[in-house]
Amino acid sequence: MEQEQLDSSAIKISLCLIVKNEEESLQRCLDSVVGIADEIIIVDTGSTDNTKQIASQNGAKLYDFEWIDDFGAARNFAFSKATQEYILWLDADDVIESKDRNALKKLKRELSRDINSVSMSYVLTTNESGEPLFSLRRNRLVRRAANFKWIGPVHEYLEVYGPIYHSEICVYHKKDKQYTDRNLRIYENRLAAGETFTARDLYYYANELKDHARYKDALEYYEKFLQTKQGWFEDCIQACLKMESCHDKLNQESERLPALFRSFEFDKPHSDICCQIGELMLNNQRHHQAIYWFEQATQLAIPSDQLTMTQASTWTWIPHLKLCVCYDQIGQLDKACYHNEIALSYLPDHPSMLYNQNYFKQILGEKYELASVSSVHADRNSGGSEV
Repeated sequence: MEQEQLDSSAIKISLCLIVKNEEESLQRCLDSVVGIADEIIIVDTGSTDNTKQIASQNGAKLYDFEWIDDFGAARNFAFSKATQEYILWLDADDVIESKDRNALKKLKRELSRDINSVSMSYVLTTNESGEPLFSLRRNRLVRRAANFKWIGPVHEYLEVYGPIYHSEICVYHKKDKQYTDRNLRIYENRLAAGETFTARDLYYYANELKDHARYKDALEYYEKFLQTKQGWFEDCIQACLKMESCHDKLNQESERLPALFRSFEFDKPHSDICCQIGELMLNNQRHHQAIYWFEQATQLAIPSDQLTMTQASTWTWIPHLKLCVCYDQIGQLDKACYHNEIALSYLPDHPSMLYNQNYFKQILGEKYELASVSSVHADRNSGGSEV
């Protein structure tokens, strides 16, 4: 793979990947790290396609690892083969886009060698404009001499300590394979073998159960997780949010709000929780209560070091758009327009917001400018607004 010349003060980076049958995505991933990786370590866990050939064509150091249902073990093996100062880890279906690649090259030149880890935003899904919808932070670039280890056979995490730099660099996940029950089977095989799950295991097993529509089982294991009182507080908050979703799927309406309010035991309110409470209030025509909770969401900012899943829209435009809906439905159009103007500032090309902007211009006439309005998609035939 072609490499760019970097000044001698720049840190050297080993890129580590574990792969299996990734011929459709591996080249795209490797192309995205040109000028970043000084060494490429690829650990193959049993490919039967052209993955190994692609790795070799890109100058990678290729190793075989017998798959033992343990992602942490495979990643630790990959890390053990790295020889450069820092290790960057990716999956084959991850991509570093041009803007972030340039930022990473700059970081490579300027990073203090006192830093043990650099966290980056991991973008899981984007909107049509390519802007992040769901993301989380991962410790992505680590100092090799620190000997950090991966923990856990599935939904593994890299245990780091010491100075951490939280960068603005993003890694984009561009999954091109169908989801399988692989992770669920790993957990259930471990249970069948009599293994005692850690709090983290309980949480991620519950997530797998929820993702496979086993909502009653998921609720059982989220409860077991919370009862340990050993979970990371961000996971506890997310467990409450996911429990509310499970109750919704099971038509257990009376359990939904208590699940969300339970999250306040673990930290101050988070925007996604506030928005969901507001949504429940709005759905029940409790407009003033809904306004309260959406207003709370507008006062919050995403912590720069938040490592858990983040739905960026609930921290930015959604609460303002929902406030527009609420105020529109109670007839306070000036406030409705004010909040949708803010929502539109986040997504200036949003088609329904633009449509609704025209709608409010027609309704308010000259008052439109005074209210600094945007608009919400209002369905007057049904007597209210909709997003």
